[in-house]
Amino acid sequence: MITVNEHASSFGAAADAYERGRPPYPEEALDWLLPSGRPRVLDLGAGTGKLTRQIRDRGLDVVAVDPSRGMLTELQRVLPDVPAQLGTAESIPLPDNSVDVVLVAQAWHWVDSARALPEICRVLTPGGRLGLIWNLRDESADWVQRLGEIIGSAETDRGDRITAPFGPPSSAVFNWTHSVKPDELLDLVASRSRIILLPADERAAVLAQVRQLMATHPALLGRGSYELPYVTECTRASL
Repeated sequence: MITVNEHASSFGAAADAYERGRPPYPEEALDWLLPSGRPRVLDLGAGTGKLTRQIRDRGLDVVAVDPSRGMLTELQRVLPDVPAQLGTAESIPLPDNSVDVVLVAQAWHWVDSARALPEICRVLTPGGRLGLIWNLRDESADWVQRLGEIIGSAETDRGDRITAPFGPPSSAVFNWTHSVKPDELLDLVASRSRIILLPADERAAVLAQVRQLMATHPALLGRGSYELPYVTECTRASL
């Protein structure tokens, strides 16, 4: 059986596909997650920097931390001006009280929260905020449901809840769509940990099924791009 750690550490092998295929996050979600003013932000579990660049583009100071050297190499290629360091949520390579916000995108379920929450508290300034964000495919659309049957439905495990010394968490949901080209949809599939860890022949078979879906489903047939619906779930809490 493949362990959680193997899933969590698998992404570096597909960093280029991750960068090409994974969606950004809706700006409305960032408006909700980030406090007003000019907070200093840690993107924890930053991956290839999908969220990092959106924070940077708001003119905010941001530092990226990720456990995968392969992912950080891709991040530094696309965001050479952003500080980036190897590290984990359980061992953050930053000084005490050095950031105002810690954001964790698409990664909280990989975290040992009992060890990570004290470490996040350490690097936050007094009253600082922890924000969690997940993009989930909206499988109410028929073709997206069929995609989920092929590759596995969107993860439902969000990990442990945020607990003390943070205050009560608040949640919000945002519905939106992301335009993807056929090759980008294949990269989205290829960047999922379950697909990365398959034997090469099984991975090729899954991608062949996705190509068949694109070639036959009425909502996709003959189109140069597809509108992929998402539900983005967010949680925030302050010290």
